Amino acid sequence: MSRDDRGSAVVEFTLVSMLLMGLFLALVQLGLALHVRNTLVAAAAEGARVAAQADRAVGEGERLTRQLIASGLHDAAAQDVAARRVVLDGVPAVEVEVQATLPLLGWVGPQRAMVVRGHAFDEAA
Repeated sequence: MSRDDRGSAVVEFTLVSMLLMGLFLALVQLGLALHVRNTLVAAAAEGARVAAQADRAVGEGERLTRQLIASGLHDAAAQDVAARRVVLDGVPAVEVEVQATLPLLGWVGPQRAMVVRGHAFDEAA
């Protein structure tokens, strides 16, 4: 009985390439999610630093955070940005909280699934 292997390379290539393509797309998606998270964390931290300055209002930090997110990602990246004065371990501070979409399929994902916070010690207190 003879065994004919003609055409098997095409099938093997198709199966392996689909597996590698799925792995590649998963890595790209992970990179996008980490980029969005890191950009939001940096924007929230910078907004908290500005809002914590003695001659600044809390709203200025919130506005700066929105501007940084819009310039780093896009305008709709953060649905909710809130800045407020808090007390952390007995020390007055400013907290900027950002709620955003977690990008699961490109830029599409569950709303308000990603929450990041930035803190800075309040100079005005």
